[in-house]
Amino acid sequence: MGIGIPNVHDAWTWYRKNLSMDVPVFEEAATAALMLPYTGGAPHDRHAILALNMQGGGGFEIWQYTSRTPVAAEKDLMLGDLGINICKIKSPNVKLAFANFDKTYLVSKQIEKTPNGLLHFFIKDPYGNLFQITESDNWFSQRGDDTGGVYGAILGVSDIEKSKEFYKTILGYDTVIWEDEGTFNDLGSLNGGRSNFKRAILTHSEPRKGSFSPLLGASQIELVQNTDRSSEPIYKDRFWGDLGFIHLCYDIVGMKALQQECEAAGHPFTVDSANSFDMGEAAGHFSYIEDPDGTLIEFVETHKIPILKKIGWYLDLRKRNALKPLPKWMIKSMALNRKKD
Repeated sequence: MGIGIPNVHDAWTWYRKNLSMDVPVFEEAATAALMLPYTGGAPHDRHAILALNMQGGGGFEIWQYTSRTPVAAEKDLMLGDLGINICKIKSPNVKLAFANFDKTYLVSKQIEKTPNGLLHFFIKDPYGNLFQITESDNWFSQRGDDTGGVYGAILGVSDIEKSKEFYKTILGYDTVIWEDEGTFNDLGSLNGGRSNFKRAILTHSEPRKGSFSPLLGASQIELVQNTDRSSEPIYKDRFWGDLGFIHLCYDIVGMKALQQECEAAGHPFTVDSANSFDMGEAAGHFSYIEDPDGTLIEFVETHKIPILKKIGWYLDLRKRNALKPLPKWMIKSMALNRKKD
């Protein structure tokens, strides 16, 4: 999950203390020269940190403009606004996570239950970004933290059927766990959450493949379409990288084949780094597409990644079968890079 914030180090400190996102993959200050379609046609400097929770799940790309002041949305987000509304974070024990969470940041007054029976609650970080802490039994390891990593996202869409087809065709979310239309009690604590929605929760029937698939694990995409009002894009009149959830990122294998699939589906790459893009401590090939409402999806084919920085152990993934998971002991070694407060 890419998150645009005003201060990268303050944000990472909060995410470490509250969501245990404490293992850095890379940290780099550089110029975002390839995102011109989304940065006003001009390159801008940024500082970014990619951090993981080693219990399992996706990471955070914590992203700060340094050549300009990042811009907030003109009005508060309402559930169903077009784009990434909420980041899903998985938890091994939702009741314990709720009891232990800093009450300053709780949005939910009590633990809720999704229509398909999962316990969850909502929080808000110091920058106004919403997170859903939701139960999961999909774990890479257990180290006693109340939360794991990213489990997916809640997206505001304008046409839920069109979006279901996109996320099925392009990203493999081919299983509808649950869907319905109406008002939903578990959304009532959110701004605009008492509106009428079409709502669907998607997952993938096939286990994910790739070097880091044991760590990244399963994920969900939840689509919400507000049928009471017309919704506007969250990033209307703003740049990618401004404050909020800026993109969903997927670790992929076979960028050229994926490009052909996206073009055939009517969603061509809008940004393409072409070959290997160096991110200091890591390197890879990245590209972007837009979903039917313009929400940005990033694909990253990783070439180089640090395993144990202290001894200079970096892994070149181009020299191995990219579809084969790395040994668990090797992935677990990344925890030795943990940032401790």
